[in-house]
Amino acid sequence: MDLYKHHQRVWKLLYFILKPVVRHKFNPDFEEIKVDGPIILITNHCTTWDPLLLAMALKKKQVYYVASEHIFRLGFVSKLIIWLVDPIARKKGASAGDTTSRCLEHLHAGHSVCIFGEGEQSWDGLSRTVIRGTGKLVKDSGVTLVTYRMIGGFLSLPRWADKVRKGCIKGEVAGVYTPEELKDKTPEEINEIMNKDLFVDVWQFQKENKIRYKSDCMAEHLERMLYLCPKCLSTTGLRSSGSHLNCDCGLELTVNEYGLFEPADPFANLAEWEKWQKKNVRDLNFRKVSDDILFRQDDSTLKEIYGNHEVKELASGPLAMSNDELICADYHFPLKDIRRMAMTRFGVLLFTYDDHYYQIKIEGEVNLRKYLEIWKKINNKE
Repeated sequence: MDLYKHHQRVWKLLYFILKPVVRHKFNPDFEEIKVDGPIILITNHCTTWDPLLLAMALKKKQVYYVASEHIFRLGFVSKLIIWLVDPIARKKGASAGDTTSRCLEHLHAGHSVCIFGEGEQSWDGLSRTVIRGTGKLVKDSGVTLVTYRMIGGFLSLPRWADKVRKGCIKGEVAGVYTPEELKDKTPEEINEIMNKDLFVDVWQFQKENKIRYKSDCMAEHLERMLYLCPKCLSTTGLRSSGSHLNCDCGLELTVNEYGLFEPADPFANLAEWEKWQKKNVRDLNFRKVSDDILFRQDDSTLKEIYGNHEVKELASGPLAMSNDELICADYHFPLKDIRRMAMTRFGVLLFTYDDHYYQIKIEGEVNLRKYLEIWKKINNKE
């Protein structure tokens, strides 16, 4: 069986079936990508629906998406996804060597590949820079680079939210670059081209366009993103309900239909709050659990991921972080020896330690972003 032809047939069928669903849910206005031959498509990452949204711009041009490795550990669902679209696995918090190899295999075989250049959805409405190795991959691919910018997705379905807000989501081709145009450019220069093409500042866009997002839950689950209260410096007191956010200390805010805070003091938008909380948690300007422990949560589960997406549970119990260790049950991981760390969604940490790949998961609304920020501080990461 020719798998490529199978995936092309599936792509056409899914496009026919899912197009009305996506249009009803988001009402997207996406410019079509009209480039002959194989392409490497690099785009910003706004929502969990981005692969389906991008399909509105691709129509009959089937692509292989790079996707987070965790979707390959969902049992029957994973088998179905692989049979339908065969995504390329990317281990967050680990080396991307295998991912790069699979991308190049497809591209050299004449297939198209789509990569969400930032590696994850934005938390604060500002685009992140593309992953460092992306420029080299583009150069090695020998195919046309297409950069595609999506605008409005961040407020349509934020990373921390469960429900779609009806508003505006647009997609546009930012640039098309042939292999000949990129031949004399370094990987770093190609990265800069992609960063410039894909950058989106949601708050500047809102200032200029004032797009309304219809929802009665504009703040719902915002504590998955925000972890530090500006009034009492607690990392555990924030709570959301509908379009309201409050803290145990008495802080009360509303998120309006433009995604902005009311009152606008101390922060007008999420980017301002994010910048402040990152600085303060990295400077250790917050209320600690004790002199030794910065954070602590109950009921965590530690697993090792190995082989062909196999999982082995190692321990369950409290999760804590000190100035120099990540502690899960009886397991201690020195922060300076954790080579890479990342998150999926909001309640799962993924990291590489001593050439092993681990996952720590917390059930419920616990925000683990602060753990990631302390690791970045210790290891001088951006």
